[in-house]
Amino acid sequence: MLKAAICGGSGYAGGELIRLLSKHPFVRITAVTSERSAGKPVSDLFPHLNNHSNLVYEPLKKEKLLNRADLFFMALPHAESQEAVDFFFRNRKKIIDLSADYRLRSPEIYEEWYKASHKYKGTLRKAVYGLPELYRNKIGKSSLIANPGCYPTGAILGLYPALKNKLIDTDSIIIDSTSGTTGAGRKGETAFSYCEVNEGFRAYSVAVHRHTPEIEQELSAVANKNITVDFTPHLGPYDRGILSTIYARLKKNIETKKVLGTYKKLYQKEPFVRVLAEGKYPNVKNVRGSNLCDIGLTVNNRTNTLIIVTAIDNLMKGAAGQAVHNMNLMMGFKETTGIETIALFP
Repeated sequence: MLKAAICGGSGYAGGELIRLLSKHPFVRITAVTSERSAGKPVSDLFPHLNNHSNLVYEPLKKEKLLNRADLFFMALPHAESQEAVDFFFRNRKKIIDLSADYRLRSPEIYEEWYKASHKYKGTLRKAVYGLPELYRNKIGKSSLIANPGCYPTGAILGLYPALKNKLIDTDSIIIDSTSGTTGAGRKGETAFSYCEVNEGFRAYSVAVHRHTPEIEQELSAVANKNITVDFTPHLGPYDRGILSTIYARLKKNIETKKVLGTYKKLYQKEPFVRVLAEGKYPNVKNVRGSNLCDIGLTVNNRTNTLIIVTAIDNLMKGAAGQAVHNMNLMMGFKETTGIETIALFP
């Protein structure tokens, strides 16, 4: 039985990790940390986890936790994971970091976008980007996984087949994404209160969102050339889910049916990617509570543009579900174990 600790278990992603791991047949949760909620049962913050009231939040004391778990899920805020990840990694523990601290391979780019220096460059070089559809073999051999961001997951999976098969002009990529309010974390900020979000819809962090370099890093790796994208995130008046609409100019005239065939062939063995039939497009409602990424697409023949639409649950495929998928690969479990659910609300 794998002993797992969740560091930063009071946020939305942490709560989803508790829900998933508590039902995983090969995992036992041995510790859950939260500085502000230390001493409280997990069920105080997440009443739907009332069957796990024996789990109590505790402070993150690295030395005391070290021998209580084999694998550490780090769900801490950006810039706060660095030291703890380095400590557990140097002590030969397996780590899945849900923050952005080990996603960007360049410490200089990390500092530029996150306004914090990276103090553990040696450990950073050991991290593997945890998108299973692209890096399955590397994930299985690694002890440190940088769990992808939610926006990048949908964007990269949507563009991967088109780039791999050289179908699009890499200088023409535009990504518009909309997230539910859980994407901002469990904050008490006015901007995310019910009255501010309900019946509203707005763009934010236009041209400066911190997931941009992560998207560009992975798309560039697929295309084997530097790619720059226009990425605009939006906040929608719902709880969870990300819908991304992606535009890219095609290199030559090609029918929708043929592009769909390319996507279906590439993703045919992927357990968590569904390529929809021609004329069908994703809805965040249909992936809610699942680890799925739905993809639909069409070719606009008038402009010779490929339009790709993806949908994921930002707390599942965009966070906790993908983290469990990575854990399964790292530990040699069947990769769908504990995350087989198609959707909570079909």
